[in-house]
Amino acid sequence: MQETKELNALFTLIDDPDEEVYSTISERIVGYGKPIIPNLEHLWETSPDAETQQRIELIIHRLHFTDLLGSVTEWRDAAHHDLLSGSLLVSKFQYPDLQVTPVLQDIEKIRRNVWLELNNFLTPLEQANVLSSIIYKYYQLKGVEVSYTNADEFFIHKVLESKKGNTMANGIIYQILCEKLEINARIINIPKQCIIAFYESDYDHTALDLNPMEQIHFFVDATSGQAFSHKDIEGYFKKIAVPSNPSYFKPLSNKRIIQNLLQEITKCYDSPGKEFKRRELIKLTNLLD
Repeated sequence: MQETKELNALFTLIDDPDEEVYSTISERIVGYGKPIIPNLEHLWETSPDAETQQRIELIIHRLHFTDLLGSVTEWRDAAHHDLLSGSLLVSKFQYPDLQVTPVLQDIEKIRRNVWLELNNFLTPLEQANVLSSIIYKYYQLKGVEVSYTNADEFFIHKVLESKKGNTMANGIIYQILCEKLEINARIINIPKQCIIAFYESDYDHTALDLNPMEQIHFFVDATSGQAFSHKDIEGYFKKIAVPSNPSYFKPLSNKRIIQNLLQEITKCYDSPGKEFKRRELIKLTNLLD
């Protein structure tokens, strides 16, 4: 953006010690939108003062976050909530300059490898075995325990890059591939787990009169790709002393999956100095209500 007298005046006041003045100035700068970011980056590079640089970084972050709020709102209001697009928007919270093309290429590469091994005569369990074999053995995606010390294990572009993700990120990648391959398998609402249910091919989750559990062939653990039976799931509910409920076996909407992902990532930012990011993540989460 071409600098004007007003912009130059605003930039000279960024280091004003009066917090009220700085607050007013930052609001004015944010009002220019993302095109002003290169100017701010140049100002950061030429500023000798660390405190001023920190203020500039916060303004740039606010500009990215304001843009992200608009993008998430558009995704929420769209007729179709594409899970891959929603996941990449979540990644842009921490990585605003993320280039999505390499991610799309990675997903397409895995999808094609799975597709080459599928045919119309495979049973759902055989389809699941192909998926798990390609994702976890050939592609070597590893599952790690959920830890709130490393947010990268929730961001799917970092998971694809490192081939290491927690159950939620791996589950999202698994479902994205199922959607692209037209396999009727979705993440369900089992407490404290990310489990994928393989449904009857004609199961319609919007039909209120169907018991979803009766429509499920089997389950897959997103951490490892291992298949589980109904009996295994019953045993899990007994172990955690929670009564089984039909609502646990309905597929989560893509909007709800992204909301859950944001809620989990929020837990990574509860240390001092990260409160503002925590507040922003809560704001994004509430936006999807």
